[in-house]
Amino acid sequence: MDGDTFRGRVGQWFKPYAALWLTMLVGGVLVVILALLGAEVYNNVVDDAGLTSLDLPALELSQSLRNPALDAGVTALTNIGGGIGMPILASILTGWLTFLSRTWRPIILVGGAAAVSTVATTVGKRLVGRTRPDHSEAVPPFETSPSFPSGHTLNTTVVIGVVVYVMCLQFEMLSARITAITAGVIFIIAMGLSRVFLGHHWLTDVMAGWFLGLAWVGIVILAHRLFHVLRKREHAGPAPTFEHPVLRDDPSS
Repeated sequence: MDGDTFRGRVGQWFKPYAALWLTMLVGGVLVVILALLGAEVYNNVVDDAGLTSLDLPALELSQSLRNPALDAGVTALTNIGGGIGMPILASILTGWLTFLSRTWRPIILVGGAAAVSTVATTVGKRLVGRTRPDHSEAVPPFETSPSFPSGHTLNTTVVIGVVVYVMCLQFEMLSARITAITAGVIFIIAMGLSRVFLGHHWLTDVMAGWFLGLAWVGIVILAHRLFHVLRKREHAGPAPTFEHPVLRDDPSS
């Protein structure tokens, strides 16, 4: 194998993956910055007036709808999005998609996306330090970590959003894609609303989780599409060139 061939093969492998990781790295930094900006906006805008207009009415509505059976069902749902339930669910779905696709794509995308969402959650909570609704207004078991943003909502949005994207790549049937998207959207919305219903988060915490999560999912999808474009271009090689024939004098003339 000569040097040019070796360099060409290395380029075919390295450039697309370098673009994928670079885009996800830059995008991850942007999402963390968004969390920082969200914290700053929260500190300057969401004051007592904000609580009155959005958070308190949502909490009061939730309290009016509670009953023992519904509380137990919603608690079971919200536990899926927690620090134990979501890693288990993500591992099961990622392992299944990895088995079907016979590629590392699900592990790279879901794992990388989940890592950044965890960092963004931690950054936002530490910077804002927002207090959750009072325990007297919540359904046990109670939580004591800072409230903004909702980690359950942010991480569920990211993990399920990326899993749905990988499913849409894996399954060509339109009905399968529609089912995956519909189920994913319902689950993400339900997870966020469960946090408000149980009194574990304010509505604005959940809204921030949805916003940051969707922003990060969009960046992950963009990075993966860029990866595919570059990989296809590298494997295709340079475009063929067409030369005009050289006109020669007719020796018989």
